[in-house]
Amino acid sequence: MLSAVAIVLAYLMGSISFSILIAKKVAKIDIRKHGSGNAGATNTLRVLGKGPGILVLLLDAIKGVVAILITKYVFHGGDWVVALSGLAAVVGHNWPIFFGFRGGKGVATTIGVLLTLAPIPALISVGVTIVVIAITRYVSVGSLVFMALIPVLVYFREAPMAYVFSTLVIGILGFIRHWENIKRLFSGQERKMGQSKK
Repeated sequence: MLSAVAIVLAYLMGSISFSILIAKKVAKIDIRKHGSGNAGATNTLRVLGKGPGILVLLLDAIKGVVAILITKYVFHGGDWVVALSGLAAVVGHNWPIFFGFRGGKGVATTIGVLLTLAPIPALISVGVTIVVIAITRYVSVGSLVFMALIPVLVYFREAPMAYVFSTLVIGILGFIRHWENIKRLFSGQERKMGQSKK
């Protein structure tokens, strides 16, 4: 029973969309109706600028961290409960119950979850992602590399199988959420970082 409560609470925490809340507070807009239409840090950066974009990135990551810590230290969840809570937080971010199930792509929340579950694989993946974005100037490419790399690194770090499973599912969800970006990349229509919308 407590395990189910922990997982549901993690989903509800993930459903707090800071991109939507901050955009409404700062600019009185629904961020999902501007830019790429995505409720996440990258679109916030493009529409509202660096300050709000960085704030959303940090808060979305923090909610992933908090979801894991509450499950571990308040509910004393085992590996599977902790792993599923992390997955639930990402699912909540992507499909938030508070905002009509229209959320972001889960990258920042995934970073927060993974930094708590498996810090070394997470840090390596984030480092590689930053390099990829710097070289290609495509945030989406960096995000896809991150989603693909993290379950592999978690596996080779001999983490609990529950963590491997959850990171693999999170990675698959990341690719699903980036499907439109993937299509634009192959068609040459994906926007690079700093590139104005044509």
